[in-house]
Amino acid sequence: MGWWQINADTLAGSRFVLSPLAETFAALKLLHLGSAAHPGERAWLDAHRPAYRARLAADPVTAHLVHAGLGKDWIADFLTPTPRDREPFEEGVARVRAADPGQARTHLTVALAGPLPAVLDRDDLPARAAALLAYVWTEAVRPDWDRRRRVLEADVVARTAQVSRGGWAAVLDSLRPGRTRWLGDNRLQVNLHEYPPREISGAELVFVPVTPKGGWVSWEEPDRYAVIYPCAGALADPGARTVPASLGALLG
Repeated sequence: MGWWQINADTLAGSRFVLSPLAETFAALKLLHLGSAAHPGERAWLDAHRPAYRARLAADPVTAHLVHAGLGKDWIADFLTPTPRDREPFEEGVARVRAADPGQARTHLTVALAGPLPAVLDRDDLPARAAALLAYVWTEAVRPDWDRRRRVLEADVVARTAQVSRGGWAAVLDSLRPGRTRWLGDNRLQVNLHEYPPREISGAELVFVPVTPKGGWVSWEEPDRYAVIYPCAGALADPGARTVPASLGALLG
Protein backbone atom coordinates (compact mmCIF):
# COMPACT_ATOMS: atom_id res chain seq x y z
CA MET A 1 0.00 0.00 0.00
CA GLY A 2 1.10 3.62 -0.50
CA TRP A 3 1.10 5.93 2.51
CA TRP A 4 2.16 9.42 3.51
CA GLN A 5 3.77 10.46 6.77
CA ILE A 6 1.88 13.49 8.11
CA ASN A 7 2.47 15.46 11.28
CA ALA A 8 -0.37 16.93 13.35
CA ASP A 9 0.16 20.49 12.06
CA THR A 10 -0.09 19.38 8.42
CA LEU A 11 -3.33 17.50 9.04
CA ALA A 12 -4.78 20.35 11.10
CA GLY A 13 -3.98 22.79 8.30
CA SER A 14 -5.41 20.62 5.52
CA ARG A 15 -8.61 21.66 3.79
CA PHE A 16 -11.15 20.76 1.14
CA VAL A 17 -10.84 22.37 -2.29
CA LEU A 18 -13.08 22.32 -5.37
CA SER A 19 -11.35 21.98 -8.73
CA PRO A 20 -13.00 22.34 -12.16
CA LEU A 21 -9.91 20.72 -13.70
CA ALA A 22 -10.08 17.69 -11.40
CA GLU A 23 -13.81 17.33 -12.15
CA THR A 24 -13.04 17.52 -15.88
CA PHE A 25 -10.31 14.89 -15.69
CA ALA A 26 -12.64 12.61 -13.72
CA ALA A 27 -15.26 13.16 -16.44
CA LEU A 28 -12.65 12.33 -19.10
CA LYS A 29 -11.90 9.04 -17.35
CA LEU A 30 -15.62 8.26 -17.20
CA LEU A 31 -16.07 9.06 -20.89
CA HIS A 32 -13.13 6.89 -21.81
CA LEU A 33 -14.05 3.88 -19.72
CA GLY A 34 -17.80 4.19 -20.25
CA SER A 35 -18.80 2.44 -17.02
CA ALA A 36 -21.66 4.28 -15.28
CA ALA A 37 -22.04 4.07 -11.49
CA HIS A 38 -25.72 5.08 -11.50
CA PRO A 39 -28.53 5.97 -13.91
CA GLY A 40 -27.62 9.67 -13.92
CA GLU A 41 -24.13 8.85 -15.17
CA ARG A 42 -25.57 6.48 -17.77
CA ALA A 43 -27.76 9.27 -19.15
CA TRP A 44 -24.75 11.61 -19.20
CA LEU A 45 -22.63 9.02 -21.00
CA ASP A 46 -25.38 8.38 -23.54
CA ALA A 47 -25.50 12.11 -24.23
CA HIS A 48 -21.75 12.78 -24.52
CA ARG A 49 -19.81 9.58 -25.19
CA PRO A 50 -20.66 9.19 -28.90
CA ALA A 51 -19.18 12.61 -29.72
CA TYR A 52 -16.15 11.89 -27.50
CA ARG A 53 -15.48 8.59 -29.27
CA ALA A 54 -15.91 10.24 -32.66
CA ARG A 55 -13.37 12.92 -31.67
CA LEU A 56 -10.78 10.30 -30.71
CA ALA A 57 -11.48 8.27 -33.84
CA ALA A 58 -10.62 11.35 -35.88
CA ASP A 59 -7.42 11.94 -33.83
CA PRO A 60 -5.61 8.62 -33.27
CA VAL A 61 -2.57 10.27 -31.67
CA THR A 62 -4.73 11.74 -28.90
CA ALA A 63 -6.55 8.40 -28.59
CA HIS A 64 -3.20 6.67 -27.94
CA LEU A 65 -2.31 9.46 -25.52
CA VAL A 66 -5.45 8.96 -23.42
CA HIS A 67 -5.04 5.20 -23.36
CA ALA A 68 -1.43 5.54 -22.23
CA GLY A 69 -2.14 8.37 -19.80
CA LEU A 70 -4.81 6.48 -17.89
CA GLY A 71 -2.30 3.66 -17.56
CA LYS A 72 -2.64 0.33 -15.84
CA ASP A 73 -2.29 1.18 -12.15
CA TRP A 74 -1.07 4.78 -12.36
CA ILE A 75 -2.16 7.96 -14.15
CA ALA A 76 0.48 9.98 -16.01
CA ASP A 77 1.33 12.78 -13.58
CA PHE A 78 1.31 15.65 -16.09
CA LEU A 79 -2.40 15.04 -16.78
CA THR A 80 -3.37 15.72 -13.16
CA PRO A 81 -1.59 18.81 -11.80
CA THR A 82 -2.24 19.27 -8.10
CA PRO A 83 -5.45 21.29 -7.63
CA ARG A 84 -5.18 24.83 -6.32
CA ASP A 85 -7.83 26.63 -4.31
CA ARG A 86 -10.17 28.80 -6.44
CA GLU A 87 -8.23 28.03 -9.62
CA PRO A 88 -10.43 28.49 -12.73
CA PHE A 89 -10.43 25.71 -15.29
CA GLU A 90 -8.52 27.85 -17.79
CA GLU A 91 -5.60 28.35 -15.40
CA GLY A 92 -5.53 24.68 -14.44
CA VAL A 93 -5.49 23.40 -18.01
CA ALA A 94 -2.77 25.93 -18.84
CA ARG A 95 -0.54 24.01 -16.41
CA VAL A 96 -1.20 20.80 -18.38
CA ARG A 97 -0.37 22.62 -21.62
CA ALA A 98 2.86 23.99 -20.14
CA ALA A 99 4.18 20.57 -19.05
CA ASP A 100 7.66 19.71 -20.30
CA PRO A 101 7.32 17.34 -23.30
CA GLY A 102 10.18 15.12 -22.14
CA GLN A 103 8.67 14.77 -18.68
CA ALA A 104 5.28 14.04 -20.23
CA ARG A 105 6.76 11.13 -22.15
CA THR A 106 8.45 9.87 -18.99
CA HIS A 107 5.16 10.07 -17.07
CA LEU A 108 3.42 8.10 -19.81
CA THR A 109 6.12 5.41 -19.66
CA VAL A 110 5.55 5.09 -15.91
CA ALA A 111 1.77 4.90 -16.39
CA LEU A 112 2.15 2.21 -19.03
CA ALA A 113 4.75 0.29 -17.00
CA GLY A 114 6.46 -0.31 -20.31
CA PRO A 115 7.94 1.34 -23.40
CA LEU A 116 6.28 4.33 -25.00
CA PRO A 117 4.58 3.58 -28.35
CA ALA A 118 6.36 5.19 -31.29
CA VAL A 119 3.25 7.22 -32.13
CA LEU A 120 3.69 9.11 -28.83
CA ASP A 121 7.36 9.97 -29.29
CA ARG A 122 6.58 13.63 -30.01
CA ASP A 123 6.63 17.02 -28.29
CA ASP A 124 3.00 18.10 -28.68
CA LEU A 125 1.53 15.67 -26.11
CA PRO A 126 0.87 18.33 -23.40
CA ALA A 127 -0.91 20.55 -25.96
CA ARG A 128 -3.00 17.61 -27.17
CA ALA A 129 -3.93 16.63 -23.60
CA ALA A 130 -4.91 20.22 -22.78
CA ALA A 131 -7.02 20.46 -25.94
CA LEU A 132 -8.90 17.27 -25.05
CA LEU A 133 -9.52 18.42 -21.48
CA ALA A 134 -10.77 21.76 -22.81
CA TYR A 135 -13.15 19.88 -25.11
CA VAL A 136 -14.53 17.76 -22.23
CA TRP A 137 -14.93 20.85 -20.06
CA THR A 138 -16.69 22.89 -22.73
CA GLU A 139 -18.97 20.17 -24.08
CA ALA A 140 -19.68 17.90 -21.14
CA VAL A 141 -18.87 19.55 -17.79
CA ARG A 142 -19.30 23.32 -17.95
CA PRO A 143 -22.99 23.19 -19.04
CA ASP A 144 -23.67 21.25 -15.82
CA TRP A 145 -21.03 22.87 -13.61
CA ASP A 146 -23.43 24.82 -11.38
CA ARG A 147 -25.23 21.62 -10.34
CA ARG A 148 -21.97 19.72 -9.95
CA ARG A 149 -20.53 22.51 -7.82
CA ARG A 150 -23.53 22.44 -5.49
CA VAL A 151 -23.15 18.68 -5.03
CA LEU A 152 -19.42 19.06 -4.33
CA GLU A 153 -20.01 21.91 -1.89
CA ALA A 154 -22.59 19.79 -0.04
CA ASP A 155 -20.04 16.99 0.25
CA VAL A 156 -17.48 19.37 1.73
CA VAL A 157 -20.01 20.69 4.27
CA ALA A 158 -20.94 17.15 5.31
CA ARG A 159 -17.33 16.02 5.70
CA THR A 160 -16.38 19.14 7.62
CA ALA A 161 -19.20 18.37 10.02
CA GLN A 162 -17.93 14.79 10.23
CA VAL A 163 -14.55 16.06 11.38
CA SER A 164 -16.22 17.76 14.34
CA ARG A 165 -18.22 14.63 15.19
CA GLY A 166 -15.74 11.81 14.63
CA GLY A 167 -12.36 13.43 14.06
CA TRP A 168 -10.11 13.29 11.01
CA ALA A 169 -9.61 9.52 11.18
CA ALA A 170 -13.29 8.89 10.43
CA VAL A 171 -13.22 11.31 7.49
CA LEU A 172 -10.03 9.91 5.99
CA ASP A 173 -11.32 6.34 6.24
CA SER A 174 -14.47 7.33 4.34
CA LEU A 175 -12.92 9.24 1.42
CA ARG A 176 -12.17 6.13 -0.64
CA PRO A 177 -13.19 3.15 1.49
CA GLY A 178 -10.68 0.35 1.22
CA ARG A 179 -8.08 2.69 -0.27
CA THR A 180 -7.68 5.70 2.02
CA ARG A 181 -7.26 4.91 5.70
CA TRP A 182 -5.75 6.48 8.79
CA LEU A 183 -3.13 3.94 9.93
CA GLY A 184 -2.10 5.67 13.14
CA ASP A 185 1.39 6.89 13.99
CA ASN A 186 0.84 9.89 11.67
CA ARG A 187 0.42 7.67 8.60
CA LEU A 188 -2.23 8.18 5.91
CA GLN A 189 -2.80 5.34 3.45
CA VAL A 190 -3.63 6.93 0.08
CA ASN A 191 -3.88 3.90 -2.23
CA LEU A 192 -3.20 0.18 -2.51
CA HIS A 193 -0.04 0.47 -4.62
CA GLU A 194 3.29 -0.72 -3.25
CA TYR A 195 5.13 2.58 -3.48
CA PRO A 196 7.66 3.94 -0.97
CA PRO A 197 6.15 6.14 1.77
CA ARG A 198 6.38 9.91 1.40
CA GLU A 199 7.18 12.36 4.17
CA ILE A 200 4.87 15.34 3.62
CA SER A 201 4.95 16.98 7.03
CA GLY A 202 4.99 20.76 6.61
CA ALA A 203 3.48 20.62 3.11
CA GLU A 204 0.06 21.85 2.02
CA LEU A 205 -2.48 19.01 1.95
CA VAL A 206 -5.85 19.32 0.19
CA PHE A 207 -8.78 16.96 -0.31
CA VAL A 208 -10.67 17.38 -3.58
CA PRO A 209 -14.10 15.84 -4.30
CA VAL A 210 -15.26 14.91 -7.80
CA THR A 211 -18.68 13.62 -8.82
CA PRO A 212 -17.63 10.55 -10.90
CA LYS A 213 -16.60 7.43 -9.04
CA GLY A 214 -12.86 6.96 -8.65
CA GLY A 215 -9.99 9.09 -7.44
CA TRP A 216 -6.24 9.60 -7.48
CA VAL A 217 -3.43 11.42 -5.70
CA SER A 218 -1.15 14.17 -6.99
CA TRP A 219 1.67 16.32 -5.72
CA GLU A 220 4.08 19.14 -6.42
CA GLU A 221 7.06 18.07 -4.40
CA PRO A 222 7.83 19.10 -1.75
CA ASP A 223 5.18 21.73 -1.10
CA ARG A 224 1.70 20.52 -2.11
CA TYR A 225 -0.16 17.20 -2.01
CA ALA A 226 -3.74 16.29 -2.88
CA VAL A 227 -6.13 13.38 -2.48
CA ILE A 228 -8.93 13.41 -5.06
CA TYR A 229 -11.93 11.32 -4.02
CA PRO A 230 -15.51 10.57 -5.21
CA CYS A 231 -18.03 12.75 -3.43
CA ALA A 232 -21.08 11.50 -1.61
CA GLY A 233 -24.50 12.57 -2.86
CA ALA A 234 -23.76 12.48 -6.60
CA LEU A 235 -27.33 11.26 -7.10
CA ALA A 236 -28.77 14.36 -5.43
CA ASP A 237 -31.65 15.96 -7.32
CA PRO A 238 -30.95 19.71 -7.58
CA GLY A 239 -34.66 20.43 -7.99
CA ALA A 240 -35.77 18.49 -4.95
CA ARG A 241 -37.33 20.04 -1.87
CA THR A 242 -34.97 21.04 0.94
CA VAL A 243 -35.14 18.41 3.66
CA PRO A 244 -36.07 19.39 7.22
CA ALA A 245 -33.15 20.51 9.38
CA SER A 246 -33.75 17.61 11.77
CA LEU A 247 -33.33 15.06 8.96
CA GLY A 248 -30.25 16.83 7.67
CA ALA A 249 -28.69 16.65 11.12
CA LEU A 250 -29.45 12.93 11.30
CA LEU A 251 -28.21 11.93 7.84
CA GLY A 252 -25.64 14.63 7.10
